[in-house]
Amino acid sequence: MAAGGNTSGPLVSKRDVLVKSQGMKAILENSRVFLIAVFASLGGLVYGYNQGMFGQILSMHSFGETIAYESISNTTTRGLLTAILELGAWVGSLANGYVADKLGRKLSVDIAVVIFCAGVIVQACAKNKDYILGGRFVTGIGVGALSMLVPLYNAELAPPEIRGGMVVLQQLSITFGIMVSYWIGYGTNYIGGTGEGQSDAAWLIPICIQIAPAVLLAVGMLFMPQSPRWLMNQGRNEECLNTIAKLRGLPADSEVVSLEYLEIKAQYLFDEETKAELYPDCLDGSTKSNFKLFFKSYATLFKGATFKRTIVAIMIMTFQQWSGINGVLYYAPFIFKDLGLSGTTTSLLASGVVGIVMFVATIPAVIFIDKLGRRPLLIAGAIGMAISHFVVAGIIGGYEGEIDQHKVAAWVAVVFIWIFVVHFGYSWGGGAWVLISEVFPLGLRAKGVAIGASFNWLNNFAVAMATPDMIATMKYGAYIFFGIICILGAAYVTFLVPETKGVSLEEMDEIFKDESGQGQRDLERMQRIWGELGLLGDSIPNVVEKEAINKISEDAHVEKA
Repeated sequence: MAAGGNTSGPLVSKRDVLVKSQGMKAILENSRVFLIAVFASLGGLVYGYNQGMFGQILSMHSFGETIAYESISNTTTRGLLTAILELGAWVGSLANGYVADKLGRKLSVDIAVVIFCAGVIVQACAKNKDYILGGRFVTGIGVGALSMLVPLYNAELAPPEIRGGMVVLQQLSITFGIMVSYWIGYGTNYIGGTGEGQSDAAWLIPICIQIAPAVLLAVGMLFMPQSPRWLMNQGRNEECLNTIAKLRGLPADSEVVSLEYLEIKAQYLFDEETKAELYPDCLDGSTKSNFKLFFKSYATLFKGATFKRTIVAIMIMTFQQWSGINGVLYYAPFIFKDLGLSGTTTSLLASGVVGIVMFVATIPAVIFIDKLGRRPLLIAGAIGMAISHFVVAGIIGGYEGEIDQHKVAAWVAVVFIWIFVVHFGYSWGGGAWVLISEVFPLGLRAKGVAIGASFNWLNNFAVAMATPDMIATMKYGAYIFFGIICILGAAYVTFLVPETKGVSLEEMDEIFKDESGQGQRDLERMQRIWGELGLLGDSIPNVVEKEAINKISEDAHVEKA
């Protein structure tokens, strides 16, 4: 797969003529979609808050008294207490692909919130570390489901010209949640004092307060629109058309709405024909056939040209996590203590700055990712992160065992950790989620995103488990390791990841086609469907006036497969 990726598809040319705005102007012209995406990204805030919150309370005296200091001081147990959430999130992200396709994106979000809140309640009732382990695992299931659902929902509501920015809103919300969690932890650390007299409220408030945005998200989603692409999959074509028109703020018979509707229709018909060709024994609608279709469609992600998409999603998420970002986010107070910042309060304060710089650094990605493209940001970010890691490694190695006696050097290392977070914020933080929400076809999108998100969480779990021991035993070698991974990530994107900027989700097949006969057959099938829908002519058919286009029989396409 070449690194280029620009498609010459006719639909891109038509859209370029109809829609000329990019970047912030395009976002302002789609303000309704933007506001919905901002609200849905509360799911990202919940995820980010969990990332930052637990590292804060781990360093609190009252939490240690409740859970037992020997559990927290042991690096392996500390890693498990932190990482168990990621294991639950892996389960949630993987299982939710089926739920999202069956029940829809909106209801799936509400189910995820209920599971999340149940886990929070268990943690709030903690008497020992087992409560924390169980509660964080359940909370993780909800967080993992939300990590898959929010970017999927935002991508399916947004037009191609702002889709990347809307998906990056998820990362911006995550970083905002991290920032808020750090400063809440910094503030509650003073409740009852920072030592022997510290109140249990110091760690209970940070745990319990996260229920508020989760409940707000669940209630608000009841009033949000359904995904047009999910409506098309359910055969609710008129609702799909009206939803697109409402989201774009245009009449249903406008050329822009007609084009987008027909793009979605074409991809749906293509997927139905392909399904009939690949799984002819799974189409009778029975429960047994539905389960067979479910597992076979997951297996399809690891076959043929689709496997290329899956590999991209897996590798991007792997490089994102092994950049070391969550090692920093989860264990920032402990890392800063190791760099010679004395006292819990000082290390918590330095951690709070991590949250601020990451949030601020993510803002440009929302504006520029659809203008500059995915690849330039990912490559620049990976190189910047690698340099930061190597500088920190050099300082720790150069002053090994004496870093606390060299305050200037220690603070330089702290600053480069902040710089590392900046490079992650504008690039891999949101860029990874943009890619996995863009590369899969409609029929496999929910399951494909679920696979990508699940590998994100598996690697997240591994990083969270490994980081305490790596820093304790490898010392500066841990930062060299993460830096090398960042260099490999930059090379992978440079040579093996295509540019997907501004490409319609329904045309992504053109980028990932292979050289086999199947790729050519797929292209011919899609071109035939485009022709039948009137998309290859000079003008865009009016889908309101031409009822024949709206009512093309899916059965006829299945028979042709």
